[in-house]
Amino acid sequence: MIFENMDRIVFAGDSVTDMGSTNPVGEGLFDHLGQGYVREVESMLAAWYPTLNLRITNSGISGNTSRDLLARFDRDVVALHPDWVSICIGINDVWRQFDEPAIPDDAVLPEEYARNVEEMIVRIKDRVKGVFLLSPYYMEPNREDAMRRRMDEYVAICASLAEKHGCRFVNFQKLYEEYCRIQHSSRIAWDRVHPNRIGATLMAKEFLKACEFDFSR
Repeated sequence: MIFENMDRIVFAGDSVTDMGSTNPVGEGLFDHLGQGYVREVESMLAAWYPTLNLRITNSGISGNTSRDLLARFDRDVVALHPDWVSICIGINDVWRQFDEPAIPDDAVLPEEYARNVEEMIVRIKDRVKGVFLLSPYYMEPNREDAMRRRMDEYVAICASLAEKHGCRFVNFQKLYEEYCRIQHSSRIAWDRVHPNRIGATLMAKEFLKACEFDFSR
């Protein structure tokens, strides 16, 4: 497993990361970490690796686009002096193109999205042990659906940037596509975006696979 005792892992993102966490930065006891995949990651690490003391920090804020996250990245990520950084952003970049079509300023198109995410990676990668790039997603198995087709462009951008900068890439879109071949998306998210505890567990498991987590312990 890649994490070492006393490592600090900062999770940056939007509502999918936030999930009711304390803003702008949540950690510690009670519900400060929120009720999403970040909480599940902390729980699984503590249960499977009890000898490791790991500081898990949630820097997700609901509604953020990559533009919003970049604007606060120094304050809510870099200034925390993390050992590892996870970036999960892009859902709202795409979503605003569909639920607010008359307000194009709220959307972030692919070219800007790529610039924003790359700038975040560049700002932090030489200061940490590693960067995780977690793909945005839409729980729609039909790839011809307009929003799903658009989301796939952003997933491809993440994969390309992860390869370019040596980040650990976690493909949540692929995860949900495979799950939705078996179960309908309504089982895990009423809006095909915000996961319940089942979805949070799936995401945590997928993230931990990229951490060389030993599930057989």
